[in-house]
Amino acid sequence: MNTRRHDSLQDPTRRTLLKCSAWAGAGVIWALAGGVPKAFALDDNGSLSDPTALASDFHFVQISDSHIGFNKEANPEPLKTLQLAIDKVIALPRPPALILHTGDISHLSRADEFDLAEQTLKGLPARVHYVPGEHDTLDAGGGQLYLQRYGKGTQGNGWYSFDDHGVHFVALVNVFNFQAGHEASLGSDQLKWLADDLRAVSRSTPVVVFAHIPLWTIYQPWGWGTEDGDQALALLRDYGSVTVLNGHIHQVIQKVEGNITFHTARGTAYPQPAPGAAAAPGPLSVPADQLRNYLGITDVRATQGNHPLALINTTLADPVNA
Repeated sequence: MNTRRHDSLQDPTRRTLLKCSAWAGAGVIWALAGGVPKAFALDDNGSLSDPTALASDFHFVQISDSHIGFNKEANPEPLKTLQLAIDKVIALPRPPALILHTGDISHLSRADEFDLAEQTLKGLPARVHYVPGEHDTLDAGGGQLYLQRYGKGTQGNGWYSFDDHGVHFVALVNVFNFQAGHEASLGSDQLKWLADDLRAVSRSTPVVVFAHIPLWTIYQPWGWGTEDGDQALALLRDYGSVTVLNGHIHQVIQKVEGNITFHTARGTAYPQPAPGAAAAPGPLSVPADQLRNYLGITDVRATQGNHPLALINTTLADPVNA
């Protein structure tokens, strides 16, 4: 059974657009047990209605779309809202084991933007693992500034994998040769690498895949998807628990398909319109006193063994869950 909720930004006439999606407004926690999703609601204060769902041996945080260097009306101070997100992470009852940043660290791929982001993100209480967004590949070298900073030890254009607390993490890159309005691509070299990487991973091992642009097609007219994403997902179908984390669209959309949970995150810079709710994607201006309701972080918690994996979406306006 699929459950769907929508953000207040969604055009009511679009409610049937994504019949497999779960839209999270103030926050919904999805737990995955044996491939069956279970949802836990947050109350009006942003607290979990069932705190026992968060019993956890291991958790990590996803941050996305910081866009340091952006200075337009939608949010002229993205560094300030990034710091608010970092403060949220620091205030968690237990520090996360690691942080995933799912791209668009910078807005124009300038060295000073990367420098400022790096200095600010050093305030996080755990190591940060990065993938690039298309805004991180705009330099004259076509992404070389990003790769010089974050590509050491990676393959190709920055893809890699690692293991932590019994979870296999796979970082994929789908933003090189990006064209607005066209779906992204992983490419044959990366797909071959992914197949080789997964051969050494037991089918019972939880797998977390993270990339900037969604691996599943959310809205093709805006290029919100990856044209060869299905080939990557086919390699993951036999694993018992797979979580796919993406950014790029600056809003929460979730879909559960068999053993795979798909999740896109809010950015820390500015919101974007819901799919098809505007003439085109792009920075969306909201009243200044409401901006924090549209920005946030994702906390992912897992317990070793046959226990749920919980995804907790927290806006910058929400109190931290105890």
